[in-house]
Amino acid sequence: MRRTARQLADGREIIYFDSEETAPERTAEDLRELDGPPTAPEMRRDPLTGEWIAMAAHRQSRTYKPPADLCPLCPSEPGKPSEIPESDYEVAVFENRFPSFAAPEEQPGVSDGGVLDTDSLVQRAPASGRCEVVCFTSEHRSSFAALTPRQARTVVDAWADRTAELAQVEGVEQVFCFENRGEEIGVTLHHPHGQIYGYPFVTPKTSQLLRNAEEHHRTHGSHLLGDVLAAERSSGQRVIRESEHWTVFVPPAARWPVELVVVPHRRAPDLAALTAEERDDLAEVYLDTLRRLDRLYDRPLPYIAAWQQAPFRFGRELSWLHLNLFSVLRAPDKLKYLAGSESGMGVWISDVTPEQVAERLREVS
Repeated sequence: MRRTARQLADGREIIYFDSEETAPERTAEDLRELDGPPTAPEMRRDPLTGEWIAMAAHRQSRTYKPPADLCPLCPSEPGKPSEIPESDYEVAVFENRFPSFAAPEEQPGVSDGGVLDTDSLVQRAPASGRCEVVCFTSEHRSSFAALTPRQARTVVDAWADRTAELAQVEGVEQVFCFENRGEEIGVTLHHPHGQIYGYPFVTPKTSQLLRNAEEHHRTHGSHLLGDVLAAERSSGQRVIRESEHWTVFVPPAARWPVELVVVPHRRAPDLAALTAEERDDLAEVYLDTLRRLDRLYDRPLPYIAAWQQAPFRFGRELSWLHLNLFSVLRAPDKLKYLAGSESGMGVWISDVTPEQVAERLREVS
C-alpha cells in the first residue's frame, strides 16, 4: 500500500491510500479560498453521570444533503472543487471541516488538568482531539458492500494506519472508526464514507466493557469476549459466518432488530495489531456480511458499523477488538424507535429474538 499525505487549503491534512505503488501520484493542490482550520469546540462534564458531552454548535452549518454534482466527497472537477483535490482516488482520509473534537488553541485560565471549573458542579474543557472523514471510494453511487476485496482491504489498512497514528497525538485517549449508512441513521452525505474520532477521554461504553472484562477475568481468569466467542462458535445457533480468522454472530442479548458482532479469533487490542492475513480475511468476511444485510429486506439496509478498540493508556490487556454492526430497521418499512424505556431508562425491549435474526441472515447467503 502507498500512503500520501497532503494539505488542504485551510491547513487540514488529507491522506490518500492506494493499494498499488503504480497508482498515479497524488500531487493535486487545493486551490479553494478557505478560512483557517477549525478550532476545538467545548465539552462539559455531566455532574450526575460523570460523562463528557461535546458542545459543537458550529456543526449546525455543515453541508446537508447536497445534490450529487455538488458532493464534497467526490473527486474535484474543473470548476467544481471538493474536499478531495485529486481527479480520482482509491481511499482518502481528511480532517473533518466541521469536527466535534479538534486540536485546541491556547486558552488562558484552563487548569493543568485541562479542566476549567465554571461553578461548583459543572466542569468545562476544550473538546480536544481529532475527527476525520474516510472516503471508501471515489464512486458516488457505490457503497462499502460494492467494493472489491482489494478495495476493502485498503480501507482496513487506512483504519489501522489512522489508529496507530492518532495513538501518538497528545491528548487522544481512544480511537473510534465507524460508518453511518442511510438517511434513517441521519446521514447527510450520500457518498460512501465513514468517520474516525480521536476522543480526549475513554468513552462510557468502553469503560463499561472494561469493567465487565476486569470482573470476568478476576473471577474466571480468562477474557470475557474470548469466552463469549468460544460459546457462540460451539453452539452455532447465532453464528452467521465463520472463516479462518473471524466469526460473525448475533449477540445473545441483541438490543437492535438487526445486530451483529464481528470478532477475530485471536485477541487483538485494535485494528493496527491485526496481521496481514487477518486483514485479508476481514475484507472478505465484512463484504459478505454487508451483502447479506442488504438482502435481508431486499433493499439497502441503514446501519451503524462501530469498531470497538482498546484505549491507548490502559485496559489493553482486557480489550478484544470487535465490530458491532446494527440497524434501526425492524421490517422493510418499519423503524425501531428508542422510546420511553430505551431512551429514558436505558432498558431495551427487542421485537425479535437473536436466533430468528441469525437464521434469516444464514438463509440469505
